[in-house]
Amino acid sequence: METNVAGNALYEELLDQLGTIGPVRRELGRIVPAGCSAGCATVLSLLGRHGTVSIGRLTELLGINVSVTSRYVAQLATLGWVDRSLDPADRRSRIVRLTPKGRTRYAEMSDRRSRELAARLSDWSEADVRRLAGLLSRLRADFDGPHTGPPRGARRTTSDRTK
Repeated sequence: METNVAGNALYEELLDQLGTIGPVRRELGRIVPAGCSAGCATVLSLLGRHGTVSIGRLTELLGINVSVTSRYVAQLATLGWVDRSLDPADRRSRIVRLTPKGRTRYAEMSDRRSRELAARLSDWSEADVRRLAGLLSRLRADFDGPHTGPPRGARRTTSDRTK
């Protein structure tokens, strides 16, 4: 897709708006169970949504270094919210799952975050909330899949445009 000056302004506005999402995420990220860091709360959320996962997969989902993932998992294990066991598919790896106590903490945190979001969006219609959720899901999917355009950072040539 080629953009012109007006199109560039549209995408610049979108970039500006995406940049404003950080404070929203940080505010909701402050809603964590007592004794739990924001990083551990993120792990708790991922395990709540994805179920049992390997440390490697959890690291991919978090987009951080495996040593940091392991530290978060160890903290959650100390709290009794997760347990770790050997991965039967790869005995060198560990799998992580929520304990019953961890599922309770995840449910409480998820409920508090949902209530806060609902309170902040109380003047939005249900249709607007659904539309935003759908559009954000679509945006994420477009960035999760393979990039089919020219290589990132590459300039399109005149011959590229005529293909």
